[in-house]
Amino acid sequence: MRRVAVLSVHSCPLAALGGKETGGMNVYVRELSRQMGRLGIGVDVFTRSQNPHISPIVPLGQNARVVHIKAGPEEPVAKHRLLRYMPEFTSGVARFARESGAAYDLLHSHYWLSGWVGGQLKKLWSIPLVHMFHTLGVLKNTAGEGSGEKEPSRRLKVEREIGEYADCIVAPSPWEKKQMVLLNGMPPAKVKVIPCGVDLRLFRPILSSRAMKFLGLSRRNFILFVGRIDAIKGIDVLLRAVHHLSCRPHGEKGDLGLLIIGGELDEDPKRESREMQRLRQMVQELNLQDRVAFWGSQRQDLLPYFYSASQALVLPSRYESFGMVALEAMACGTPVIASRVGGLKYTIEDGRTGLLVREGNPLLLADRICRVVERPAERKKLVKAALARVQRFSWPQIAQKILSVYRSLPAGSGKGKLKGTGRGKGWKRGEIEGLRSFPSGRFSSSPGESGCCWPVRAFRPGPEAGPQNP
Repeated sequence: MRRVAVLSVHSCPLAALGGKETGGMNVYVRELSRQMGRLGIGVDVFTRSQNPHISPIVPLGQNARVVHIKAGPEEPVAKHRLLRYMPEFTSGVARFARESGAAYDLLHSHYWLSGWVGGQLKKLWSIPLVHMFHTLGVLKNTAGEGSGEKEPSRRLKVEREIGEYADCIVAPSPWEKKQMVLLNGMPPAKVKVIPCGVDLRLFRPILSSRAMKFLGLSRRNFILFVGRIDAIKGIDVLLRAVHHLSCRPHGEKGDLGLLIIGGELDEDPKRESREMQRLRQMVQELNLQDRVAFWGSQRQDLLPYFYSASQALVLPSRYESFGMVALEAMACGTPVIASRVGGLKYTIEDGRTGLLVREGNPLLLADRICRVVERPAERKKLVKAALARVQRFSWPQIAQKILSVYRSLPAGSGKGKLKGTGRGKGWKRGEIEGLRSFPSGRFSSSPGESGCCWPVRAFRPGPEAGPQNP
């Protein structure tokens, strides 16, 4: 195994997290690719160019790089409109491989759009395809019933087809594998369960007072949400739970606040996403203006400070394939309270490493939040067990499991070599023009750093921005 082509069509692994199309999948693709590079595997991550001013090739780490492929307008495009550009994207990847002389031993695609491209390149190059869905359309539709938003039938059809032609499907939990088999008819032997990982060098406990000071936060206690601003995340349920909260840490004064990390904020709220506007309206209706703060997307290297400064991370999701932010919080010594849905049931051991609650019940969620906040002995017990459990999810361990899957697959015939790939020519960092390093070895599109995939507004709420710095 010398070189892998990774497909992440709709979302650049270098983009700032918490935006409309960015989240756990970005982290997964980036960290797994970097680990594979450290293991000596050459990795090219192909993603759609969303900014014509960004270098076509950007280094990701040792032996790994991101390649931006022009397909459709070089600007952000909603996911549901991207399928029409996939033939152009496929041709662009094949052209890059042909012109650069890169030869790939295996394809690893992420999300259904990439899986479609992977199917075309698998036929062209005659090499194995490994796929990870990250979310399944049929499960999102079930979880989002009543919201009026449905995944298109075209997506459901493509996902079933991917299950047929992919050589291996990676599922992050036994629950997800079961759903793939029952709902999409995928052969059980083809689906391998390998959890997501966490960067244990970055995510580690920080003294709460130090974390608050670093972030410029007041001493007010708060709970935390981290993730995309999407109806499937159940943030509306969390707002209702906060409305019912009457607890506070022992010996502390003042109501418990909620800090929401995620979403693309704008000085003009009318330009924000529909879900963000709906949540802001809820805050007004529930009279929570002085308790809830929206802080937008944040650099990943700042997240350990947010986790460590908070009383708990709350994930009220209606559907969650895995829940990588739960691992991040656990690694920082922060209790996690989450819905008993999807992969969260396996990430968190209820009552031992965190607390699970029935989805969609704000009163029960409020009760569990108070249980963690008001019982320091139980909180300490949860944190200790979580810190021990999370050690098994380090990225080096996860990468080794994925590499074992790669090596278990039969080698491709190489019939497509002349059409798209060629042996021999590799690449060296010093030979590529336009390569840039990024601050602190981390990647984001936050102000002050180089944006990867699209221009980012300079506006970010400071610690003084309302609602009153929880």
